[in-house]
Amino acid sequence: MGKNILLILVCLGFILGGCAEVKRVDTEDVIDLSGRWNDTDSRLVSEEMIDDVLSRPWFKKFINGHKGNLPVVIVGTVRNRSHEHINVQTFVKDLERALINSGEVDFVASKGERDEIREERKEQAVHSSRATAKSDREEIGADFMLQGTINSIIDKIKGKAVVFYQVNLELIDMETHRKVWIGDKKIKKYIKRPRIKL
Repeated sequence: MGKNILLILVCLGFILGGCAEVKRVDTEDVIDLSGRWNDTDSRLVSEEMIDDVLSRPWFKKFINGHKGNLPVVIVGTVRNRSHEHINVQTFVKDLERALINSGEVDFVASKGERDEIREERKEQAVHSSRATAKSDREEIGADFMLQGTINSIIDKIKGKAVVFYQVNLELIDMETHRKVWIGDKKIKKYIKRPRIKL
């Protein structure tokens, strides 16, 4: 009986000793534990690149040529071609948020979002009153699509590494396929620790 109690106490000590310390931090705080792409990279890159795209000549040309109407933009595919897993959807949402919150463009839903909305309109056509059911063929077509890639290069030796990220984005005219803006943002991180695994 005494051995069982001792064994339980030893196991309990291991369990309690392995408990993690958790502390809430501000979501704007920059915390870079691994040196990998993180939420700060995603947010800062998206904000800087959207500021850049909206400051370029294509924007004024469009406004002047369309009686002051704002361009309608959609975010297309952003491909992860880096060495690590990156949640590209988080980055896409950061891009969308920066575009919408700029107030400089009108923004339309992505393909997946549109499919869900169209299905809901079909349901409304059957089940909702005529006064409240939304009509088909009233969607706004995008003037431009934003597409891009996230790339990386690693240089490492004996516990040291330099990780280089380059995000490339292009804004493409939906009608002519003309590229009206190409932007890139570079991030370089120096990491020093034993047994680097990237």
